Amino acid sequence: MTNIFESLKDFLKPLVGNNNKKPLHTGEVTNHWLLLTLLEEGVSLYEIGMNTTNNKELLDALGDGLALSKKTSNNLSAFLKEEGIPLPATSPEKPKSDSHSIPLGVKYSDDELANLISAKIAAQTTLIGQSLAMSIRNDSAQLMIGVLIELLKYSTSFKTLMESHGWLKIPPYYYPPGTPN
Repeated sequence: MTNIFESLKDFLKPLVGNNNKKPLHTGEVTNHWLLLTLLEEGVSLYEIGMNTTNNKELLDALGDGLALSKKTSNNLSAFLKEEGIPLPATSPEKPKSDSHSIPLGVKYSDDELANLISAKIAAQTTLIGQSLAMSIRNDSAQLMIGVLIELLKYSTSFKTLMESHGWLKIPPYYYPPGTPN
């Protein structure tokens, strides 16, 4: 049975002084590229949300998500550029607008917006898990672990916000036969 120190040594060894690293394999490239696309398109979603809502708490959460998405996108873009991988084309930055000038039938409600963000977070988390399962290179896995940690910190506070406003969609509870409801 391996101990924690051997595992840590094996994880860090390729990161220190190894100039002969192997190229990323196609699975790693695909997952990183898709994650970058999700992150950068997420920036547009956060910008749209900030133009749509007047809820102060949601605006703050969207601002935090926007900052996190931009920071993570920049880190992932730098990694992909260093590996010689072309970056995805993404949507341009959204201009600021007045939420009161958007017709009600067009703009997202706070509930809809929060659930779109929640679905985006779920998709990113799933993709990161898949990427970690496929990662051969430790630097690739380390990058994904860092992204996952930041995303989980953000999603925890976002879920709390959704619960406090009644926006969280919960499937029906399951009660096994014979248990009191």
